[in-house]
Amino acid sequence: MPKAGHRWKFFRAGGVDQVVLGDAGDLENLHTLDLKLWVALACPIQGLEFDARTLELLDTDGDGRIRPPEILGAVAWMRDVVRDLGDLFDSADAVPLDSIDTRTGTGKDVLAGAKLILKNLGKEDATAITLADVSDTEKVFVATKLNGDGIVPAESADDEETGAVITDIIATLGSVSDRSGKPGVDQARVDAFFAQVTLHADWLEAGRGTASPRVVGEATDAAVTALDAVRAKVDDYFARTRLAAFDERATLALNPADAELVALGPQTLTAQADDIAKLPLAHVEAGRPLPLREGVNPAWAERIAVFAKATVAAVLGGATASLTESDWKTLVETLAPYEAWLAAKPATAVAKLGDGRVTELARGDGRARVDALIASDAALATESNQIDAVEKLIRYRRDLVKLLENFVNFAEFYGTRRSIFQAGTLYIDARSCDLCLPVDDAAARHVLLASLSQACLAYCACVRRKDKEKRSIVAAITGGDSDNLMVGRNGVFYDRKGDDWDATITQLVDNPISVRQAFWTPYKRFIRLVEEHVTKRATSANEDSAKTIESAAAATAAADEKKPDGAPKDAVAAEPAAPALPAAPAARKGIDVGTVAAIGVAVGGIATFFSSILATFLGLGMWMPLGLAVLLLAVSGPSMLIAWLKLRQRNIGPLLDANGWAVNARAFINVPFGAALTGVARLPAGASRSLKDPFAERRTPWRLYVLIFILAALAIAWMVGKLDAYLPDHFRTSVLVHPTPTTASAPASSPSGGAK
Repeated sequence: MPKAGHRWKFFRAGGVDQVVLGDAGDLENLHTLDLKLWVALACPIQGLEFDARTLELLDTDGDGRIRPPEILGAVAWMRDVVRDLGDLFDSADAVPLDSIDTRTGTGKDVLAGAKLILKNLGKEDATAITLADVSDTEKVFVATKLNGDGIVPAESADDEETGAVITDIIATLGSVSDRSGKPGVDQARVDAFFAQVTLHADWLEAGRGTASPRVVGEATDAAVTALDAVRAKVDDYFARTRLAAFDERATLALNPADAELVALGPQTLTAQADDIAKLPLAHVEAGRPLPLREGVNPAWAERIAVFAKATVAAVLGGATASLTESDWKTLVETLAPYEAWLAAKPATAVAKLGDGRVTELARGDGRARVDALIASDAALATESNQIDAVEKLIRYRRDLVKLLENFVNFAEFYGTRRSIFQAGTLYIDARSCDLCLPVDDAAARHVLLASLSQACLAYCACVRRKDKEKRSIVAAITGGDSDNLMVGRNGVFYDRKGDDWDATITQLVDNPISVRQAFWTPYKRFIRLVEEHVTKRATSANEDSAKTIESAAAATAAADEKKPDGAPKDAVAAEPAAPALPAAPAARKGIDVGTVAAIGVAVGGIATFFSSILATFLGLGMWMPLGLAVLLLAVSGPSMLIAWLKLRQRNIGPLLDANGWAVNARAFINVPFGAALTGVARLPAGASRSLKDPFAERRTPWRLYVLIFILAALAIAWMVGKLDAYLPDHFRTSVLVHPTPTTASAPASSPSGGAK
């Protein structure tokens, strides 16, 4: 029984306090744990790497989702069946019989079911029952006639008569499979079958007795059949005779016209030709009886002969050579009750068994026999349910704790094992992504919610080569960078069973993967813009060059169209052309002075700008490293800050919610955990590597470039006077560029009076 005041333990993972499930006490008191502390509140039964049958047993309401009440119900049921809930932490496919608690009614029933299964399998001495023992119900019940499922095959009958009835039911209404896999019938089919038997038998009974519509006994059916075969044509004949009696002028029109008979002449005729069958049964005259022997339309002669014998002679008595209209009406009225009885025949599947078999079933005790057999089988329902309970016990023993560690907490996800929602591993771009989830919904709808996880996501269409099966996944990329990831990039996806699928990226949700990647993002973006600009200019120049070449080619082709002497090809006689003078070379356009001045001003301004920046940078003195850091931070800082904020918000919740889960906590994926979920290619420890590449590009003399850059920077700094404080007086810029004037003796001058 649950202990009062149970002391729970929690562990911290993904930024969430998660309950520890480690012993029987934790399971016994799980119903007392606040649902707000559960990591998940619902999960689908589809798309999980988990036993489908176990999920089906847990989904007691059959809605396709697992919720806390169903989890708690499974734990409570196990508490009544096993002696120690701690056994659930030892996952196994077998349950020792002595671990089943016989102190409860549920435990006793389960133990009885386990023993029945072992008995049917010939394992009476076994001390444990395994999942393999209960998984194949056909083997469990194959040797038993009755198995408690309410379905009885023909083999379950103790006598041939009852078995024959079951066979008839299956032949007419189909079968259902019992636990052993054999075709049988249930009570619903038996009831439906005998309802049809009764209906058909009652109809047959209405055709017998003193009020029977069989006016000529067993010959009535043949009489009606022959009547129906000629009814329309006989009605047509007597209608024509009445019309001829109404007006003699109609006689000629009611008989075949000469043109119709003439049209038959050239044809190769047979008695059954359609053109002949369309003609009247006999020559039409007012009040003339229908001849039954001579003068009958050849196409109808055979049917009229059968009608005369089976109907006219049987009903009116005696043979006759003709039939009057009143006799025809008498025939129709006499056989009308039988035709009405035939029309009332019920549409039943049992009719194909034959009237005799239906009557036998209706009068016999076959139904009572089958009902008794089904009742005997249903009496074993308790044992049958016990057998179902044994399967549930073994599956819960093996799988329940595993589900709890992916539902109540995410111990498997944050531990060393893969969670049940991880579909496999995607290998792409020199990395392996372990956080892959199936995508069964429309990608656009999935992306809408999954993108809130702030993770870099790659949606992939996967195809398994061996059978062309298709599936879709989404992989969270939490390591490396996204520079080489793009729509259309191919990889390989390995599912949890080890099968490989060809994977192609169909959509990317671009989010920061690391702060390091964010640091270089502005520079990469700048380089990309420069490359695009250069490519655009080069493309434009290439197009201009192509146009020039095309123009030159067109001019050459036009010149070739003329004759060698310069005259047009189509000229008959032309004057000799004067020798052409060489074209004067086009005057070269000189560069405008204003343009030169503008270029000079621009170059000077740019030089001054960079000189001032360099002078300011060099003026920092010993603070130059700090200045460089500030400059880099000014460029990369915003990108790094955004990446840092998004990486702090990266969590698994929206991803699972997009797959139908109801995640109850923000289960974060921090940078260290993300690095564990995505492995980046690295050389193995202790591996040796040769740096000699026979196809390496020629190395750039970067050391020389650096030296030239440093010397140029020092020269500019000296020119602007930034190095004067560190140089001797005679090397200072102020002395060399602006020398200090020296004092000189004044030139001699004569006194104002001067010597004369």
